[in-house]
Amino acid sequence: MATLLYRLGRWCFGRRGTVVAIWLLLLGVLGGAAAAFMGPTSDQFRMPGTESQQAMDSLQKDFPQAAGASGTIVIGAPEGSKLSAGEVAPVVREAASIPGVVSATDPFQSRAVSPDGRYALVQVQFQDEAAELTDAQREAYSEVGQGIDGLRVEAGGEPAASVPAMGSAEVIGVIVAAVVLLITFGSLVAAGMTLLNALIGVGVGMAGLYALTGAIELSSTTPVLALMLGLAVGIDYSLFITSRYRQNLFDGLEAREAAGRAIGTAGSAVVFAGITVVIALAGLSIVGIPFLAAMGLAAAATVAVAVLVALTLLPAVLAFAGSKVLPRGRRDGAAAPKKRENFGYRWGRGVLKLRIPVLLVGILGLGALALPTLDMRLALPDAGTSAEDSSQRQAYDMISEGFGEGFNGRLITVVSGESQASTRAAAQQTVQIIGGMDGVAAAAPPQFNQAGTTALVAVVPETGPTDAATEDLVHEIRDRVDAVQGADVALTGMTAMGIDISEKLAEALPIYLILVVGLSVLLLMLVFRSLLVPIKAALGFLLTVGATFGITTAVFQQGHLAGLVGVDTPGPLISFLPIILVGILFGLAMDYEVFLVSKMREDYVHGDTPRTATINGLGQNARVVTAAAIIMIAVFGGFVFAHDPIIKSIGFALAVGVFIDAFVVRMTLVPAVMSLLGRGAWWLPRWLDRAMPNLDIEGEKLRGDLPAPVPESEPEYSGRR
Repeated sequence: MATLLYRLGRWCFGRRGTVVAIWLLLLGVLGGAAAAFMGPTSDQFRMPGTESQQAMDSLQKDFPQAAGASGTIVIGAPEGSKLSAGEVAPVVREAASIPGVVSATDPFQSRAVSPDGRYALVQVQFQDEAAELTDAQREAYSEVGQGIDGLRVEAGGEPAASVPAMGSAEVIGVIVAAVVLLITFGSLVAAGMTLLNALIGVGVGMAGLYALTGAIELSSTTPVLALMLGLAVGIDYSLFITSRYRQNLFDGLEAREAAGRAIGTAGSAVVFAGITVVIALAGLSIVGIPFLAAMGLAAAATVAVAVLVALTLLPAVLAFAGSKVLPRGRRDGAAAPKKRENFGYRWGRGVLKLRIPVLLVGILGLGALALPTLDMRLALPDAGTSAEDSSQRQAYDMISEGFGEGFNGRLITVVSGESQASTRAAAQQTVQIIGGMDGVAAAAPPQFNQAGTTALVAVVPETGPTDAATEDLVHEIRDRVDAVQGADVALTGMTAMGIDISEKLAEALPIYLILVVGLSVLLLMLVFRSLLVPIKAALGFLLTVGATFGITTAVFQQGHLAGLVGVDTPGPLISFLPIILVGILFGLAMDYEVFLVSKMREDYVHGDTPRTATINGLGQNARVVTAAAIIMIAVFGGFVFAHDPIIKSIGFALAVGVFIDAFVVRMTLVPAVMSLLGRGAWWLPRWLDRAMPNLDIEGEKLRGDLPAPVPESEPEYSGRR
């Protein structure tokens, strides 16, 4: 593979104009396609096979007027006052006049007025599902009652859900990345070129993704996740290759040869790292959850584009940059000033000297950070975790104050029979069973479709939508209504769907984690031709995941230091966060593992002692890995400033995970373990060695076929101080 990539790098360098023109043309074509075919994203999460989704599909067929998006407009009078029917009527009329609304109920007729008379609820039913509502419909819905003096009117429910916006959050990460690149390279041209290269890749990937939204339904979180990951890996991959290219120039190679060797060596590692991320993300498809599969495939596609851009566009851009990628003082061929041994070497020797204490403190510390994971709860987000100044959150708080939190998490029982008589009898029996249960605040009289064969029974729990008691109540209701005769009874609604999705994701997480860990062992066994190094890497990954889950749970669910990251109301973690986190962190962890340990293996194979090889691996790559990790942390951390709780939690968890994996696990625990294992780290049974293909990730065969450069850079650690 290294030899093939070497030739590719030289070809792209020599045909720089053609390569750049192709990528810019592709960006323009996909950008035009995105503008022409872009469709809306959805904040709905579907889960085929669950009871709640089957009931919702049944409603779509047999009771379509009740299957569309539903919202609740909350009307509040000043403190100490009561609402009158005349005050509420204009709000009801305005809501009913919105295009696509099939009904807007008068709260005085539906008895949706709080006991103190201060609050009233207008239930608004749209014909279309939330994903099909237009921006004009959503805007009209959000403005209902805003011109009425003396009343407070807030719109909540599905039509008020906001799509995560992209803007300032990612800009913060890009700015920090630019500063880190400038410090790392000491050249404004090198920093700007690396960043521009990554941004073109992100532009191509995002344009292609948005072009597909016209034909494929994607969740509103998917583009933001793809952007977040595409930015991070795109900058990092370009950083790795540019760093190797500059090193080759320092070693006296001609520019085109330096580019070829950089793509052949560092590019091989980038290919492997990119493949691991793509496989892990695409592997989300096997858990059988459509919106998660789409999310994983979209993110995997942006990573694949980032790899292709780094391998082809980057060497072409390097050809245009010429010697300007070097620091100003080195562009005329001047020798490098004599430098002291860098921090990576000193850190490596310190870790090896204190390896036992380092391992104990590291493992016990990460284990302690993982403890909150035992209390981790998963749920889909509700309006109670939205920003305090949002209309959704205001409506949620008003409903909770006037009626109780359960009114924010109403359940829908769907009764489907063969005839009107059997359906009516079953519906009445359902109301009696549910109405007498503990934890139920109210069970409304059944509503029937025109044929009389399908009935809806609205159920109001006493607790909020993400409360553990509500989850228990959903299961208990389903157990109790099994006794209903003459009709099929199913429980649905946004709260029930959220519970079903969260439970299915929780069941899939261990299976996916086993798949990812097993995959990491196999892939690293091929790369490093060792048994113990892959096992060590997998165990380190589990430490990273456990500690990341624990910290995220402590902040977002338990509320510790929540104010520092802008969390207004702690609550359960987003149900798909853990499985997404495992997929992404797996790929990123393998990045750092390959870039650090491959150098250790290379030096060991060429005759260095295990101790010397370990210190050299850390010393040679610590600077680049540190810069790469800081950039990823900055990009992910920038999304912590987003208002959307889903994006905020994903950005926070990824930033924490990268920090732990890069600095605690890979740059601290890994060298300590490698020094303890000694020569045993590289043991592999001969029969297995013969059976496995040689991937040549670090280009050993390529270096053997090419003349060795004469290095100007600082010498490697020789084992002596």
